[in-house]
Formats: sequence, structure tokens, C-alpha cells
Amino acid sequence: MRIAYLECFSGMSGDMFLGAVVDAGVPARLLEETVSSLGLGARLEVSRVMRSGISATKVDVWVDGEKDLPREQYWAHKDQSQGHGPSHSHSHGRGLTEIKQIIVAASISECAKKTAIAIFEALAAAEAKIHKIPIERVHFHEVGAVDAMVDIIGAAVAAEVLSVNEFVCSSLNVGGGTVKCAHGTFPVPAPATMELLKDASVYSSGLQAELVTPTGAAIVKTLASRFAAFPEMQIEKSGYGAGSRDFPGHPNVVRLTVGEDTSNALTAKIASETITVLEANLDDLNPQVFGYVMDRLLDDGALDVFAMPVQMKKNRPGALLTVLSKPEDADKLTQFMFSETTTLGVRRRDEVRRTLARRWETIATPWGEVRIKIASMNGTVTNYAPEYEDCRRLAAEHHVPLKTVMQEATRAYCEMFSQKR
Repeated sequence: MRIAYLECFSGMSGDMFLGAVVDAGVPARLLEETVSSLGLGARLEVSRVMRSGISATKVDVWVDGEKDLPREQYWAHKDQSQGHGPSHSHSHGRGLTEIKQIIVAASISECAKKTAIAIFEALAAAEAKIHKIPIERVHFHEVGAVDAMVDIIGAAVAAEVLSVNEFVCSSLNVGGGTVKCAHGTFPVPAPATMELLKDASVYSSGLQAELVTPTGAAIVKTLASRFAAFPEMQIEKSGYGAGSRDFPGHPNVVRLTVGEDTSNALTAKIASETITVLEANLDDLNPQVFGYVMDRLLDDGALDVFAMPVQMKKNRPGALLTVLSKPEDADKLTQFMFSETTTLGVRRRDEVRRTLARRWETIATPWGEVRIKIASMNGTVTNYAPEYEDCRRLAAEHHVPLKTVMQEATRAYCEMFSQKR
């Protein structure tokens, strides 16, 4: 199994991640062409720099002829210009819907689009929680500028090109001191960064600077499956991505190492996470409402929802409704269960779930493209299945049996898989 390890001893930002992947072999020209195709007036500048004696790749974003600035330099520039910062910076907010439209229209793969949207959704969720507003009303001032869009879309494309089964991340050095944001001066980590780093492993080396930006935190939150020490691996390549500042005696870089997992322990190859299980016994709920409840729970973020028939007290037939959720979504889903079902009590417990490494590949069928979800263990494919929604859509559009589309997608994947062996 191929893995990528991110060592964030000097934090993480979007431009540092891009620099590290380019240094590790992702073609800079690919990222430059991706950025150019977005039509945002942006371009990348890739250079070699030294950071406390370490040679690293620096990726800068230029928009409308102006170079993106680190956050504190941007606000110093804004203050000096009496409220008028660089034309492309954070003065022009964008909503999540507009950003999604730009990503969907981009000339990148469906997998990269999905990753980029997931990163921005993580940012939006953090901002929405901090400001107590619906996610649809979030406008990105700090993280929604063109430079951040370039960082995130570039990161999504680069992550796919690396062709790894899993990203693993070290503990993140968040830095210290304060940082000036659009809403005032805050201690490091900034509020959005703090929200994004929930469940992550973090520390501060004492350096008085913001080392993890919201964009960097969102990239790590979306890509990394776990936080751990350097994994047992056969190293294939590595790269260093430079940050904007050069701290004396402290290399301001992130290191990316790619290689083959050589661990013999099965548990090291299977990701582990804590999930919350919500349960309720129902014996007087209209079956039509039951189906509605299950659909809404999934739409509201449940990882899985299922029901089993049970025999309840007084020999009444009923159903056991079980909801699997992320711990942070459990309260919201519990409220929904109380408001939409007839239950008077919801049981709750946390459990550890182990999951196989998963990835998506897109294959062509006579009716259009279908995504295949692929699960693997120890680098060996154990399960694969065509995405139901893709097959259902193609079957409806072309008036062919659903089972025919699913069978053809499976056949095409098996043929492609055999050719790769």
C-alpha cells in the first residue's frame, strides 16, 4: 500500500503543501495549467528557496499581477493603504455555492473536484460554527480569496497525481502569539483553524507566529486519515515545501515522504476512528414517515442508517433504528430523531470503527462515466463496486436496465484492473 507522510514540524499552509508535492515529483506544469484554466486571473510562480539551510520548493500565487501575501503582511498592507488591500485578496468574499460552481466547471477529474469541494466544505462548516450562521451564508474573507481557491484546487489535483492509498500526518506545530484577522486580533491558532483541528494531534514549539493556516488545516483534515509518528515504509521519494517566512534556526518547510507501507501489523494498515452510535426503539411510527426519517438522517450527515425488526414489550412488533454518526454530528442527529419520530429516548455510545483504505477510479461505459469504489488491505484490492447513483442516473437517461449498467461498469473495471497487473 502506497502512503504519503506529511511532517508538519513548521505547521502547514496551502502553498507549503503545493511546494512539497512539486518537490516530490508532481509536475509543476500540470498545476500551472490547472490554475490557468480556472479563468480567475491567477498564475503560479515556482522557485527554489533556502529555509534555514534547507533547499525547498516555493509556490507563490499571483493574481492580476499581484503576489499573495501572508495574513499578517496583508493586514499591515491594508492598514497602510487605509483599508484598501491588494485587489485580489480577502476584500472580495465568495460564497460556498459560487466556489462549488467554479470547481465543478474546472477542467479537472471528478475525483479532484470531489476532494476540492470537501476541503471548502470543511472550511465553510468551521466558519459557520464560529459565527453561528447557516453554512449557506458563509462568505470567505480569509480563506475564500482567489489564492486560497488556487491552493485548494491545486492540492486536490496533486493528491490524485501522487496515487497514494493513504495520507498520514505528524502532529502539527501550530506556533504561538497572535494573528490579525478580518474580525480582529486572535491568539494562535485562529478560530477557524482551531475548529478545523479538532481531533488532530497538535503542539506548539513556542515560535511566535501562525504556523497552521485555515487553508492548511482544511487540507490536512480532508486528506489525512490519521495522525501518527513516521510510519514503517520503504521510501520512494520526498519533497520540501517552503513557507513565505524564513525563521532563524527553524526551517519553515513541510516535508512530504511517499513510499510503500512495509508494516507487518494488520492494525497499522487499517484506519481507526471513533464514531457515535444512536439507537431508538419505535413501535408506533407510520412506515411512510420511517422512510422519510432515514433519508433525512443521511442527508444531515449520518454515516449510516438502518433498522431491524424487534419484538417489544407487550409483544408489540417494532423496529430498532440505528444511526452511525461522527461524534460532532451526534447532538444534531439526536435532536432530529426526537422531533421526527415518536421515540421518548435515544441511546448513545461511542465505538471504535476500523475501515479499509478506499479510493475512487472512474471507468467509461457505453452510456457515460461511472465511479468505482475500491477497498484494499495490505495493498491488495479486497472489494470494489460501481457507484449506485452514477449507474442509476445513466440507466434513467439512456432507458437501459440498471442491472445492465452496473454489470457493464463492473466488467470494464475488471478488464482495466487485469491490464494493470
